Amino acid sequence: MLRLLLIPALLLVSATALARPTIGLVLGGGGARGAAHIGVLEVLQEMRIPIDCVAGTSMGALVAGAYAAGIQPAEMRAELGKANWNDMFIDNPDYSEMDYRNKEMSRRFLPGSETGVGVEKGVQYQGGVVTGQKIKLFFNQLVHADQGERNIESLPIPLSIIATDIGSGNRVVFRNGNLTRAMRASMSVPGLLAPVDDGKRKLVDGGLVDNLPIEEARNRCHPDVIIAVNVGSPLLKPEEIGSMLSVSAQMVNILTEQNVTRSLTHLRDGDILIKPDLTGITATDFQLNGLAADRGHQATQALREQLQRLSVDNNEYFLWWQNIMPAHLPPPKIDEIAVTGLKRVNPDALARHIEQRPGEPMDTERLNRDLLRAYADGYYESIDYEMLSLNDRHILRILPIEKPWGPDYLRLAVHLESTLSNVSNYGLRAGYHSTWLNRLGGQLLVTGEIGSTDAIGLNWYQPLDDRQRMFIEPTASSRRWETSVYERDVKVAQFRASESRAGLLAGLNFGAFGQFRAGWETQRHHTERDIGLPGMPMIDKQYGGWRAALDLDQTDRLYSPTRGWAAHVGYFDSSKAGYSRLEATAQAAGSLGKYVLAGNLRYLGSPRGQLPYYDAGSLGGFLKLSGLAPGQIIGDDIRYAGIRAERIIGRLPLGLRGDMRFGVALETGKVGYRYTEPTYEGWLKSGAIYVGGETPLGMLYLGFGRTSSGSSNVYLVIGAP
Repeated sequence: MLRLLLIPALLLVSATALARPTIGLVLGGGGARGAAHIGVLEVLQEMRIPIDCVAGTSMGALVAGAYAAGIQPAEMRAELGKANWNDMFIDNPDYSEMDYRNKEMSRRFLPGSETGVGVEKGVQYQGGVVTGQKIKLFFNQLVHADQGERNIESLPIPLSIIATDIGSGNRVVFRNGNLTRAMRASMSVPGLLAPVDDGKRKLVDGGLVDNLPIEEARNRCHPDVIIAVNVGSPLLKPEEIGSMLSVSAQMVNILTEQNVTRSLTHLRDGDILIKPDLTGITATDFQLNGLAADRGHQATQALREQLQRLSVDNNEYFLWWQNIMPAHLPPPKIDEIAVTGLKRVNPDALARHIEQRPGEPMDTERLNRDLLRAYADGYYESIDYEMLSLNDRHILRILPIEKPWGPDYLRLAVHLESTLSNVSNYGLRAGYHSTWLNRLGGQLLVTGEIGSTDAIGLNWYQPLDDRQRMFIEPTASSRRWETSVYERDVKVAQFRASESRAGLLAGLNFGAFGQFRAGWETQRHHTERDIGLPGMPMIDKQYGGWRAALDLDQTDRLYSPTRGWAAHVGYFDSSKAGYSRLEATAQAAGSLGKYVLAGNLRYLGSPRGQLPYYDAGSLGGFLKLSGLAPGQIIGDDIRYAGIRAERIIGRLPLGLRGDMRFGVALETGKVGYRYTEPTYEGWLKSGAIYVGGETPLGMLYLGFGRTSSGSSNVYLVIGAP
């Protein structure tokens, strides 16, 4: 009966389609400026103007793809408005969502320094600052890919999406295939977003070759009228070009504007060109998507008289739109979950992150979060999904792509801390990280460091089960450094110290929550006076003991969290050395708008015996009693508390996580037994003002600290701790 009722309606749509002019819609690229297309679509909907085919490039491809898939302009505006665009261009989830092992790696090495190394492949790099993991998942959610596979050829409106083959420079037109993959390829801004592999081709932003694909729309459905929307970025003025980034942006703009000029020559009499006034909105201002949409709405309203001839009556438009709109179905119940395509990585290692269960309705938001957690393991270039329906069964396929530049990596880190007290610490750290050495995910990490501290290290991390909940960890390390001795704020001596450690630990992982480790460790310590007055005794000792550590971390950032908490408890006990060492730290942060409040507590002492000076703790340094020189007070029974109030004064460019802050810190600390600075008794007070934050090079801070006793320091801190 339903089919019989639909036949007259479809015949009516066909007849009226023949009576009215056919219309092709062209949506050009322009980065964030492309949100103006949504405002254009809103007016076309208000005026009841049906579209017979649509072609889009870059951001225009995103809007065109969503529109062809039946997503209403109001829904597009809402989804783009809800999206966190600063976060969208950062692949990893919040730091709190990362596996603890990867948190450790991020603390020791700069995440952006990862370089693939191998005998056969040589040195390989990631294809862009961003691989596009979150962007692809956002596209999936926008076009409701959780309801089933969205292929271009099955969409109700004929669609063309333009990309560029970066190898040949040729234009690539998607008229079939996976919709969101084509959208992602068309938006791959060179250098920012990694290219999309398409067989032997690598695809990037279509704006390089055809930013306003008028000719493609004309070939797609041979329209009587073309409505073209140009949102391209104008060329920068000479005075605005002052960096490599601005030069690169100008080169892209030149290529784009040249092909747009050519495309505009294909417009005919009767075609309509819409060019919104997007002054003040750049290609990276995604947070201004609402304003851009409003500007598109205004520009289209100004052309109502020209557009009016394309309007149809209510019934005709309703029937057309009903044919476009997808059915609003409840989330499908998942019958099976399959992880496919892995060669090195054990599928169970990825599956441990997936909380979606067979027999439950599809939860897209939860699945996106789980896939981001899995991505943060660091083994994948991307992780996607698709929904297959076979014989009334819904199969959720997880589609990971392993890093082509893995599984062995070179990692780097730099550190510099300089003060007016003539104390400088600097270092360059490198690590060779080999992953998936066996089916359970064994890893080898070899590290070396030169600078104020010279060190080498060897770490084998071996999970004991498929889901990597338990592990063993043999370690060996050796380091050598210089220790300064202070008295009344004056450096009176300097010692050379060295230590070697070897241990075997076993542990438990608590997912992204934290980790517990325990085992036996052997240590050897050696010190000798370098310059200055005699003070510390020379030693050469070797002993072993039991070590245990509990680490919990739910902060959202590596160096400068805006929310969350973290705690660490470490314990070492040696009956041969006659002492035990307990260290406990806790930190928490919260934010309100641009303001961040953070606190830190620390205790280090010896429940049994007394800490020897070569294994004692210290106070002094940036945000460790900032008015003192780094490590100025060495001793036992150390207590510290600090609170910081910060205001975010700027954010890093698109694709980089971090911000710049102005901060004020109040600190207090006490050392029960002191090996240095014997006159500093009781609770010491210090304050600091600083500016800085988290950058691709690690921490970057410039600050001034002063104690209540009058000592002060100016700090410059750069890099990983």
